[in-house]
Amino acid sequence: MTNRLARGALIVLALTSVLVVVPQLCPGTFSEARAATLIPMDLTQTDHLKSYGVAYWALEKGYRVEWLLNYRSGSFLILDGGSDLAAECRYRGVLWEEPGGGDLTSIYATIESENMEVVLLEKAPAVALCAPDNIQPWDDAVMLALEYAEIPYTVIWDREVLGGELDRFDWLHLHHEDFTGQYGKFFASFQNADWYKEQKVLYEQLAAEQGYPSVSEHKKASARAIREYVRRGGFLFSMCSGTDSFDVALSAAGVDIVAAPFDGDPPEAGYQRKIDYTLSFAFEDFTLISNPMIYEFSDIDMTEIAKLRPEEIDYFTLFEFAAKHDPVATMLTQNHVNVVKGFMGQTTSYSRDLVKRHVTVLADYPGTGEVKYVHGSFGRGTFTYFGGHDPEDYRHLVGDPPTILSMHKSSPGYRLILNNVLFPAAKKKERKT
Repeated sequence: MTNRLARGALIVLALTSVLVVVPQLCPGTFSEARAATLIPMDLTQTDHLKSYGVAYWALEKGYRVEWLLNYRSGSFLILDGGSDLAAECRYRGVLWEEPGGGDLTSIYATIESENMEVVLLEKAPAVALCAPDNIQPWDDAVMLALEYAEIPYTVIWDREVLGGELDRFDWLHLHHEDFTGQYGKFFASFQNADWYKEQKVLYEQLAAEQGYPSVSEHKKASARAIREYVRRGGFLFSMCSGTDSFDVALSAAGVDIVAAPFDGDPPEAGYQRKIDYTLSFAFEDFTLISNPMIYEFSDIDMTEIAKLRPEEIDYFTLFEFAAKHDPVATMLTQNHVNVVKGFMGQTTSYSRDLVKRHVTVLADYPGTGEVKYVHGSFGRGTFTYFGGHDPEDYRHLVGDPPTILSMHKSSPGYRLILNNVLFPAAKKKERKT
């Protein structure tokens, strides 16, 4: 654990900007009259997911919002809020408390003395989802989370990505599509399905409109544009196959890695030797799987291993980080539990042996080679990958009904998604060296 904490600290030091932590104040600094609203995120909370929406709403209103890392499972403190704040909490079914000045002093004293930290949230981040035109809300857990939490977002696709519109957004989520241009590797199972044929036509039309010879080259160009967005300071989040297919696409720049059913010709000779791992974000030394009949992009994914684990014992563990030294990793792992129910996906988990050394592992399956949740920095920005499709649908299949989040108000897995949505809100300042 010590090595993990040290590695996480190095990640923070490598960033060009760091989180502003709020200095602890002396007793008596706050008066009893100062308006304060605490949204606890421990087991007392009635709706954890809606709570993130309230914090976002407060930022939109211009209220001062502090994220109390590790204090009552990552609670939010809203200072000098208007009279409409309690009404908003009541409307959304969110539990809130109104601590007085003496209570605030006690809260800050507790945070100062324990493995906790205060991070100021500065602004409501502009959120974008990169997804195809024909996406359905239940096809993506992040879209479900944003809808339920009532956090606004904009759906964009490759035309906007390649059209230079990414810098309008602070945070970008990659829908779990296939950035290698192999239509999700669904060829063996769904090549004759209407939805597959329609998707193929849609992708081919857009690639042609934008002047690319194939869907594969179009998608890889989109991946490179997103890479540059992160380098300039963007925050990237992805789940399921949007993670490993994205890294594979980055590493295969200028290399034809796809089989004839996808672009009309076979992969180029010696394609594996031409892969450039320095271009990918999180993974290296992986071996590609070009066979169109195999539902897999590479050996990064460990779904076949995960299938051997009975569902009733499928739990992954969140790492604990030093909040004062590594607020980034601490923020991304805030939860009211540290052991979380696992869930499957086209990409379920990652091989630890293929994770780059500078990448911080946020959660794994202890005692195995499986990693579930990783984070790292690139340029001025960051990326976070979360394996699996839907935290409350253990084995989501094509055509399955949507998850109803009102039945999972305290989902630990969905909390991890929403941690990432608020991550860019944290105030930054230049680090003095």
